Formats: sequence, C-alpha cells, structure tokens
Amino acid sequence: MGMPVQARAAAGVLAALALVTVLVPAFAQLDQSLVNLREAGLPPSLAHPFGTDEVGRDVLIRSIYGLRVSFLVGLVAALVSMVIGGLVGLAAGTLGGLADRLLMRVVDGFNALPHLLFGIFIVAMFAPGAVAVVVSVGVTHWTTAARIVRAEVLSLRARPFVEAAISGGSGRLRVARRHLLPHLLPHLLLATVLMVPHAIWHETALSFLGLGLPPHLASLGNMINDGQRSLLTGAWWSSLVPGLFILVPTLAVAVLAQHWRDRLNPRRRSELNL
Repeated sequence: MGMPVQARAAAGVLAALALVTVLVPAFAQLDQSLVNLREAGLPPSLAHPFGTDEVGRDVLIRSIYGLRVSFLVGLVAALVSMVIGGLVGLAAGTLGGLADRLLMRVVDGFNALPHLLFGIFIVAMFAPGAVAVVVSVGVTHWTTAARIVRAEVLSLRARPFVEAAISGGSGRLRVARRHLLPHLLPHLLLATVLMVPHAIWHETALSFLGLGLPPHLASLGNMINDGQRSLLTGAWWSSLVPGLFILVPTLAVAVLAQHWRDRLNPRRRSELNL
C-alpha cells in the first residue's frame, strides 16, 4: 500500500523546510546583534519578502534560523525524553510485580504535575539556553514513553516466542535485549517523532516567557515575544511569520505520524474505517 497524498505532501513540506534550514544559513549569514534602525519595521517587499522586525532584521531569514534552532532543541529534548521513558517502561514491564507498581506510581506522580510550571521551575535552576530547555522537556515529558513501552512489553510477554525464551532459561535481561527491544524500536521512534513538535512548542513557550534561549538569539518563541510589541504599530508580519514556522511543521509531523501509526497497527486502521 502506497503512501497517501496527505502523507506525501507532509513529507514534502518537511523535506523543503529541512533543506531551507540547511541551505539558507550557508548563503545568508545573520548577525544576531545587528541593529539597523533605518530598515526597522519595514513591510513585506521584494528586498524583504516578510518584512523586517523592530530593529531592522529580516523576519524570513531570522525565522529560518529560529526554526533550525527549534528543530535541533526539540529533537534532542525528544530523544532524552524517549530514553528516560523507554528505560522506565522497559524495566516496569520486564520486572513486573512490586517494581512495576512502584515505577508506575512514580509515573503517575510526574503526570500529576503541571508540565509547564514544572518545566519553568527546572529552567529557573539553569542559565537561559538550549541545555535548560532540553533538560526541562526531558524531565517533564518522559512519562508518555514509559506508558507506551510498558504496554507493549506486557503485550509482548504474552507472545509464544517470549514465553518459549523464558521457558528455555533466558534471563530477563537477555529477553529484554534480544526479544523485546527489536519490537519496541518502531513504537519508540514513532513516540520520538510525535514528541518533537511538542518539544518545539515547549521551547517556544519558555522562550516567549523569557526563560528559554537568550533574547538576542534567533528563536521562534523570542521572535513572537518581540513581535507582539510590534502589533500595536501594525507590523503584523513580525509575529505571523514565526507563528507559521511553528504551525506548518507541527501539522506536517502530525500527518506523517498518523500514517506511521496506521502502518504499525493495520488492525486499528481497518477498525477505524468500518
């Protein structure tokens, strides 16, 4: 079965954005501390397709730089979250019994915390920067991966090949490494892909509040924060463009992830189509 039109379009959009974030910085260098008041607040034109911000920086080029930063921070944060959650879920599902119950109570405890407020508390302990955002997302969003992995492990433990391995004398560590992990990797990768846009939104929210990346660096959250002041003067493009750079890749990732989820679980797809 081929890839549907929506998934192909989403893949094309993501590929184009990835290409832009790689090529544009190589040909259009951006001075992060540039101040050119003669070109401040210019509307969209041929020279500046999406206008300039309040200190004269090109909004399009700065948005591309911000998207690259957000993608890198989001990807690293999602990987950290998946590693923590994957290990906890694998341990809970493999060990079972008291260990499973204790680990799940820890997961429930983290889920009860408001993620954004807890993330702000974590970021406040670091200097503003990418490391603080990565730690904040990784520590507050690993519980989803833990639940996914635990559920898959419990399902796999009932499979004949796992029961045969246990009956043959294989230890829990060997069963987890040889029989469980290969089946868990596609689900972990899917969870990581779904976590990337969530991490981007988290980074954007923290930067918007002034707790993420330093204000002078190109970040989509910083740009939206700066652009809200320009809205009073009619410079709508200062906030609209970075907002679109957040929304479009997020929707594209969601479409691709839905297609991936259907491929992983065709039974669920057929049930939804009834």
